[in-house]
Parts: sequence; C-alpha cells; structure tokens
Amino acid sequence: MGNERVVWVTGAGQVRYCKTCGKPEGECRCSEQRRMGSTSAPKDGFVRLSLDRKQRRGKAVTLVANVPGDLDQLTTLAQQLRKLCGAGGSLKEGVIELQGDHRDKVEARLQTLGYKIKRVGG
Repeated sequence: MGNERVVWVTGAGQVRYCKTCGKPEGECRCSEQRRMGSTSAPKDGFVRLSLDRKQRRGKAVTLVANVPGDLDQLTTLAQQLRKLCGAGGSLKEGVIELQGDHRDKVEARLQTLGYKIKRVGG
C-alpha cells in the first residue's frame, strides 16, 4: 500500500508530484526552501563562475553563484558587474546572471574584491 500514488482525481485532473521530495505539488515545500536559501550548493567559500546557454536559444549568459552576503549586497554587486561588462543582467534566486560571455572580466573584478573563484563547466 505504501507504493500507491493517486494519478488522477475527478474534477482536478492529473495530480503532479515534486521531483525532489515525491509529494503532491500542493503539499510540497521544496520551492519555498529554495527561495529561503537552503540550496544544495556547496558552502566551501568559493564563488562559482560559469557560462550557460541552456534554454536561452543559444545565447550565452555568465552565471555568478554562491556569492556570500545578503540581498542588498548581491544587488549592488550585480549592478557593479553589469556596469563593468556593459551588459544587461539580473539577480535570480541568489545567482547573478549577465548577458554574454564576460567570465574573464568578472573573474578579475571578483578577485580584486577578495573573493575566491572557481570556474565551473567548460
């Protein structure tokens, strides 16, 4: 009986389950935990710098993750990096996204600010 799951409910349609915890989406709290900052990212003191093209129609985006600090500090750092690169960008779930491949510029600036950098990916 423990392996049975409701797949369809009359009137509500198909029941969707969370891929992380396996609970129905109405009972799942994984997205709330991610928003509150309890991600599974390593807390080793390194800022992760990567380039991403997935789900962006082939356009490159520089990602800066695991930056220590609160939301205000991340916002000001994101603004500084956007001005440095002359590119647009945003701050989503604690990750700074910059439009284009600016890994070299961002790495140099973060090192001058005292952060330890790790390049992730290719």
